[in-house]
Formats: sequence, C-alpha cells, structure tokens
Amino acid sequence: MNYTFDITLKTRAILKSFLETFSLEQLNKIPTGFSNTIYWNIKHVVITQQLLTYSLSGLPTLISEEEIEAFKKGSKAETKATNKEVEQLKKQLFSTVEQTQEDYKNGKFTEFTSYTVSTKSVLSNIDEALEFNNFHEGIHLGYILAMKKQF
Repeated sequence: MNYTFDITLKTRAILKSFLETFSLEQLNKIPTGFSNTIYWNIKHVVITQQLLTYSLSGLPTLISEEEIEAFKKGSKAETKATNKEVEQLKKQLFSTVEQTQEDYKNGKFTEFTSYTVSTKSVLSNIDEALEFNNFHEGIHLGYILAMKKQF
C-alpha cells in the first residue's frame, strides 16, 4: 500500500499547486462547459477519499458533515470559497492522507461495507477503496487541467 499512498500524495501535491497558482476568482469560477469550480473539484477529492475509506469502514471521518454535504458526489459549487477555506483545504489535502496512512498501518480499517462505484466496480475492502480513490482523483485532476485552459 505504500505505492498507493505515494501516488495519492503526489496527486495532492499537484492539486495544492493549483490552489497556490490560481487566484481566488479563478478557483471560484465555473468555466464554460463545466459544472463546478476548480476549488470544488479539489475539495471533492478530499471528501470522497474520506467517504471511501472512513465512512465505508464504519469510522468517523476527519472532515465535518457540513463539508461532506457541500462537496459530496452530486453536489454543486453553491458558494464561493474564501481565502481562509483555501488555506484550510491546502492542509486537508495532506493531513487526511497522512492520517489515513497511519490508521491503515495501525489496522483501524477492520470492517468495510461493499460499495458499487460509478464505473460499476464493486469496492469490497479498504485496499480496493484506496486504489479506486487514486483513479477518482486522477479524473478530477483531468477536469482541472481542462478547466485551466480557459484562464
């Protein structure tokens, strides 16, 4: 699983660079042809990782319920992110993965509720959830790379 966590952290570093490169206005803009903002896409990957790992394992998430509701699958960018929220997200990008990695090493993920993802794959354990999470984050990285061409 070290490789899986390494990929996640490398993707998160790229996502953090977007938070540091784009203006707040750009992070909050919904480009033509897209449904959400760059900020929403980045926050969404943090939320989804928590749902795929902690929630499906019956453990409390490291993110608040309010954040989960605002950025889970099917949600839309309904409010503009503030500079404070961007700074919080920069920290969450890494703190959530680092804590997940520690909890994984410490054997906290002992239960798992099977879940069928949008690709119709069935996640049946924490390892599959962590691997699928990297695929999911790659999709949203692709969206952001496409969105940035409009700036």
